[in-house]
Amino acid sequence: MKSSEVRRLAAGRNQRGLRDHNERLILSTIQRHGALPGSDIARRAGLSPQTVSVILRALEQDGLLLRGEPQRGRVGKPWVPMALAPDGVYTLGLKIGRRSADLVLADFLGQALQQIQITYRYPRPAAILDFVESGLSQVTKDLSDTARDRIAGIGIAQPYEIWNWHDVLGAPAADLAAWKTFNFVAEIGRFSAMPVFIENDATAACLAEHVYGRGREFQNYAYFFVGSFIGGGVVLNHSVFKGTQGNAGAFGSLAVRRPDGSEGQLIDSASLYLLEADMARAGIDPQRIWTQPPDWSSFPDVLSGWIERTATQLARAALAVCAIIDFEAVLIDGGFPDDVRKRIVARAADAMANLDHRGLIVPQLIAGIVGQNARALGAAATPLTAQLLLDTHREPASS
Repeated sequence: MKSSEVRRLAAGRNQRGLRDHNERLILSTIQRHGALPGSDIARRAGLSPQTVSVILRALEQDGLLLRGEPQRGRVGKPWVPMALAPDGVYTLGLKIGRRSADLVLADFLGQALQQIQITYRYPRPAAILDFVESGLSQVTKDLSDTARDRIAGIGIAQPYEIWNWHDVLGAPAADLAAWKTFNFVAEIGRFSAMPVFIENDATAACLAEHVYGRGREFQNYAYFFVGSFIGGGVVLNHSVFKGTQGNAGAFGSLAVRRPDGSEGQLIDSASLYLLEADMARAGIDPQRIWTQPPDWSSFPDVLSGWIERTATQLARAALAVCAIIDFEAVLIDGGFPDDVRKRIVARAADAMANLDHRGLIVPQLIAGIVGQNARALGAAATPLTAQLLLDTHREPASS
């Protein structure tokens, strides 16, 4: 991705006492654009060269930035690019899914260094907690003591109100009800001193696309993630926006009209659990869609029907959300192979072209690139945004 394709972040502040904001701004500028010299950082961030120089030195001393080799080709002295240090900070991410949980160790660039998984019929708090406790030592076993000290925390991506989905999951309501009162922060605190950050799973997927994927190209966009249950996220002014009560991007709750004409929600018209049901009715083992590496070529007819219905509903939903906020683009991703993602986005674009969009400019529909691991990597990115990167919706520190 070229730097010219990435939108500029908000301007910086030179006032005394706001160094934390400016550090986040500089780290975010480099994270979005790649390695840059100080002069380019100052121009993009709206900070003075002197302020940038001081902060760059401090961030380099802290091990968060790497100084590149001097580059020539410009008038004047050579320029030195500054880049994020992959080993400058590590994060842990836990994704709690309806059928499996993943624990991942990621570096500053979002590369998954270690990842382990458990599968189950339905998620139970005690089993997930045991998985985390035993898994922490497993995914960090290759880190040096110095690297362990650079772990910023553990982010947890979990479905919203999972206790309400016992019918779809085929789980006893009493077992899932335990999630209502389960406190991850307190329970993990029994065996780890790391900071713990909780996030909705679809919002975490949006965060992963925003930090590591094509979200860096846009200032404002909507994001759909097609998992077992579809969800999404909203990005405004370069940051994931959650809303006053966390409802922003809860696209699964959008009202839609089903193919039979009845009213329902998007979650019951464009989710992977519907594909599982289609496969079961056709005598095909639904577990095929969860095997790794993913290959969905063995059930083309069932898959084509599901793609058609899902893409049509996504087109309608994308047009609807753009009537509320004038998004630059709508990004679509999910827990499926790359070829399936491309087919869904292409079919959704065709369907949107045939919808009644009077009074609206049709948004771009773009395929995400993080893919199936978005929720786990988004969970791992949560400590970064909380502690190191810019969040334009966070109240600035007082001077």
